Amino acid sequence: MLKKVLVANRGEIAVRVLRACEELGIATVAVYSDADRNSMHVRYADEAYNIGSAPARQSYLRGDRIIDIARRAGAEAIHPCYGFLAENAEFRNACDDAGLIFIGPSAQTIRAMGDKLVARRTMRDAGIPVVPGSYDSIKDEDHALTVAEEIGYPVVIKAAAGGGGKGMRVIKSKDEVAGALRGAAAEARSAFGDDTLYMEKMLEGIRHIEVQLLADRFGNVIYLGERECSIQRRHQKLIEESPSTAVDAEMRRKMGELAVTAAKAVGYESAGTIEFLVDKNKNFYFLEMNTRLQVEHSVTELVTGVDIVIEQLRMAAGRKLRYRQEDVKINGWAIECRITSEDPYNNFMPSVGKIVSLSEPSGPGVRVDSGVFEGFEVTLYYDPLIAKLIIWGETRAQAILRMRRALNEYKIIGIRTSIPFHLRMLETARFITGKIDTTFLDRINVLANDGPSTRTKLAAIAAALVAYRSRHDLIAKSLADGSAGPNMWKFNARREVLRPR
Repeated sequence: MLKKVLVANRGEIAVRVLRACEELGIATVAVYSDADRNSMHVRYADEAYNIGSAPARQSYLRGDRIIDIARRAGAEAIHPCYGFLAENAEFRNACDDAGLIFIGPSAQTIRAMGDKLVARRTMRDAGIPVVPGSYDSIKDEDHALTVAEEIGYPVVIKAAAGGGGKGMRVIKSKDEVAGALRGAAAEARSAFGDDTLYMEKMLEGIRHIEVQLLADRFGNVIYLGERECSIQRRHQKLIEESPSTAVDAEMRRKMGELAVTAAKAVGYESAGTIEFLVDKNKNFYFLEMNTRLQVEHSVTELVTGVDIVIEQLRMAAGRKLRYRQEDVKINGWAIECRITSEDPYNNFMPSVGKIVSLSEPSGPGVRVDSGVFEGFEVTLYYDPLIAKLIIWGETRAQAILRMRRALNEYKIIGIRTSIPFHLRMLETARFITGKIDTTFLDRINVLANDGPSTRTKLAAIAAALVAYRSRHDLIAKSLADGSAGPNMWKFNARREVLRPR
């Protein structure tokens, strides 16, 4: 087993990996920016080193500094978690050159699956269903018009190096092609330094379903069921669950076997995920491969009993998978709500500040993966994800009821969070019945008419102030004229507390 691992990340996922290392008796090294000096992952690790100022480009994206620290600390391996350098082929090569184990797939695999066009061609050649569209880059407006006519409107323009919805535009008619091309190219160039674009058919009423994979260096690959990730806002997942209400046992087997075929086609090693789009007729198409640990890996762990991070660490040390496909069983239902520092009542605007009070839920079937604590300062420098609330139940109904209970117990004071959104989402009829797709939140505002209006709130505050003043004046008058009134000790104590300082 590995003896010492550097975790090249922050927040809840860094803590998650550090805990897995602790269970395996592996010494740990954390890195942190100036803004994260007092963060939970810094406190948890055996050693911690500063890597730069708050902006990620000057800290968590500085692969050279991370490798230098790994060498100085005597770490054998680097776990990139997700985000930052997790899918950076150059960083993987740099780790190899430095004699460090990168806990993830090869640079060749990362590069191939990171380029969406290469990935589409690779999957097509491996016999994996792919969304209809182009297999080469869009050269110009005329080329785009030709491809769009061939596959039929609506279509979607995507960045070949993209992700997270950046460099993406939906086109419903030929009149929109020119503007969409310019906008997508500019956004892709800004976000990824690469404005290569391709085109796909815009599938409507689709669900986003992904398959978790584990693969060792000896050619053993297994799938761990599927995850439903259709509740999204601007292509960012908010709620995930496993299994999916849209998938039966036969479909699960077919998707899983195709995902294994896809992984073998690129010589995949470590934990990874194949993402599919599923239409109303349950036809499914390859979307992309995530060559890293996923945020939502937790729900798969709860329904399979497999610790994905520990398996990652074991396989990185050169061990074989401990599981065969027939060992994998789906038990119960798991749901994950991403707790973010965003204001759902203000278009999910970021919320920053100090967490002055924190009370996390507990009880049967409750798991909280968190990176914050009372006194923690939430900043604008990083992703707003601060914790994940994951619930297991024997059935989906029980999991939903437990999640509601846990969300009601979850108290975070000092910043606004996505908790109110999740509570309302889990009350909607379409979610309860499992009738969802990726456009659900585009069509339905689950927070509409939620709670009193601003005018009502102001009126309530004003009424409370008037009542307080009236009560205070009445007490003062009764004391002044000597009539029977409240206890003098109480009044003087209140007056002392309320006196301006």
